[in-house]
Amino acid sequence: MSRIGRKPVSIPQGVKLNLDGAVVRAEGPKGKLSQPIPAGLSAKIENNQLVISRSGEDRKVRALHGLARALMFNMVTGVKDGFERKLEIVGIGYRAQLQGRVITLALGYSHPVLFPLPEGVTAEVERQVSITLRGADNAVLGQTAAKLRALREPDPYKGKGIRYANEVVRKKVGKKAGAGAK
Repeated sequence: MSRIGRKPVSIPQGVKLNLDGAVVRAEGPKGKLSQPIPAGLSAKIENNQLVISRSGEDRKVRALHGLARALMFNMVTGVKDGFERKLEIVGIGYRAQLQGRVITLALGYSHPVLFPLPEGVTAEVERQVSITLRGADNAVLGQTAAKLRALREPDPYKGKGIRYANEVVRKKVGKKAGAGAK
């Protein structure tokens, strides 16, 4: 049996959880989220905990058991506390500016890059080189951070670009001057 799937998801104070057929809906101070339950799995609320159980020992159902529990846990955590991703911009002249729900980025291109924020994600720009993304849905937040990073990935030679706050960029050695000249 799945070790993660067996663990119940405790429902914290201030979070309402509803079972609506094959969909679990959570509502809390940070927003509302819903997550479908995959076929072959069932959910029930008992003793202020959400328990995910599976109907059979089919390989696909066993694989989805831990995933479904993890998604439900992230959903409950998101509506209670929310999630956060930090990005750093490294490079001379590289900067970000927040204008409403659009981040305007200067990334060394001939034009500014406009990045509209998806619904449910908020951004905060500090010192023009640090972007903090916040949201209740962990998947949407991670996808947004990945799309922002993909606009100018860190260069392996100079280290310029957009990177996650805890990301370590391994730098490559450049060409040696006059090494092959004869």
